Amino acid sequence: MRTQTRDIQARLSPRKAFDILADGNRRFVSNLRFNRNLLQQVNETSAAQYPFAIVLSCIDSRTSAELIFDQGLGDIFSVRIAGNVLNEDVLGSMEFACQVAGSKLIVVLGHTRCGAVKGACTDVKLGHLTGLLGKIAPARREVEQAGGRKLAPEQFVEQVAVENTRHQLRAILERSPCLAALFQEGRIGLVGGIYSVESGEVSFFEQRFNEAHEQARSRDAVSPAAL
Repeated sequence: MRTQTRDIQARLSPRKAFDILADGNRRFVSNLRFNRNLLQQVNETSAAQYPFAIVLSCIDSRTSAELIFDQGLGDIFSVRIAGNVLNEDVLGSMEFACQVAGSKLIVVLGHTRCGAVKGACTDVKLGHLTGLLGKIAPARREVEQAGGRKLAPEQFVEQVAVENTRHQLRAILERSPCLAALFQEGRIGLVGGIYSVESGEVSFFEQRFNEAHEQARSRDAVSPAAL
């Protein structure tokens, strides 16, 4: 497998970046991961890095984005925080990844059996964790208002995990004018998904691509000599 380069990154569209991750997860689930020379990638990325995506996921030890999506060194930025919640530091990291480093895709990845989500659903109070779990509370309320309390406790937690991932994804463009502008220009896409700790499969439930602008940018990028 080739290491990400500036040219490879520049040619990728947000949609293609998503396809690479989806294909990687299919390989992971099928136990057909690419054979990479990681030490070679250490050398090849020592001077610069050109990741094509940034993934916001939970700190859960079972949810390493590089493994789940079968990626190597220098391929993706990985942001991990309990409950895959958004804050200013995470937004700043996303802005760096997309505006400065050229990444084409933002992924918000929740997962099944999430301890942080369960803690938010059962009103856990513990030091600084209390404030973190409070960021999941809006998702909990939305599921409750939709009749979620009629579900069994485990099902309720799983529904909140999905809604929390959707809520964090939606908040990215609402809270970051920088990322909203990149999206409007077709330079980045956003997707949300849930990773199953039981099967290893990622189910993507939301995909946002501004393809009309993306296609216009691709046409504008064609040089006169290529016509």
